[in-house]
Amino acid sequence: MKKGTSVAISAALACLALILVVSAVTIVPVGSTGVVKNFGAPSGRTLNNGLHFKIPLVQSVENVDNKIQKLQVDASAVSMDLQAVSSVIAVNYKINPASSVDIVRNIGAQVYEDKILSPAVQESVKSATAKYTAEGLITERAKVGTEIAESLKSKVEDYGIVVQEFNIVNFDFSEAFNRAIEEKQVAQQNLLRVETEQKELVVKAEAAAKAAEAQARAILIEAEAQAKANTLLSESISTVLVEYEKIQKWDGKLPSVSGGNAIVDIR
Repeated sequence: MKKGTSVAISAALACLALILVVSAVTIVPVGSTGVVKNFGAPSGRTLNNGLHFKIPLVQSVENVDNKIQKLQVDASAVSMDLQAVSSVIAVNYKINPASSVDIVRNIGAQVYEDKILSPAVQESVKSATAKYTAEGLITERAKVGTEIAESLKSKVEDYGIVVQEFNIVNFDFSEAFNRAIEEKQVAQQNLLRVETEQKELVVKAEAAAKAAEAQARAILIEAEAQAKANTLLSESISTVLVEYEKIQKWDGKLPSVSGGNAIVDIR
């Protein structure tokens, strides 16, 4: 055998050995579960995070992410009063480590969102939305969100998907409905303004009536006092008092008297 051929064979064997060594090692990331497969089929054996060895060409490891993940879904539905509703749903979830093998065996670690979680979100949104009017979806948003979340949890828990948090990011309605809501709000504001103005007028009228009543009472009291004073004054006047007043005012001079052709002046 030539020297060059020997070197080539040695190099090839070394490369093959390196490939076998590398393929015999696997690393499971932190927060993940490694599902061991034998000839591509899940064996039921799992690996925790860290460095592990496997049989080259026989075994492979598929990692399932068990950390909390976020899924955002655009969902469409129809309300009880037949209004089209578009919503954006955000779900924080994780895969139960104990369900990692079942996820790989029955669904697939890379497609469970598309096959299970997203359809479950859509179905839960449609079911809850149909119980409310479009206006009710706005005014009772928290209640609607709770109903959707409970429905979603019940649909996915058997698959080992744990819903940690659920949020309705947005409810959106048709342009016609939004315009109707805006017009209703404007009408309510106008009605409130008119009612406020009417209440102010009533308050002012009541205040004016009270002021007029107080003024009339004051006038009556004054008139009654004057009448009482006049009564007391008239009761106190007598002939003697009148004569006495005349004497008090007399200056001591007798009046001049004219009679016939003579004028008598008494000094």
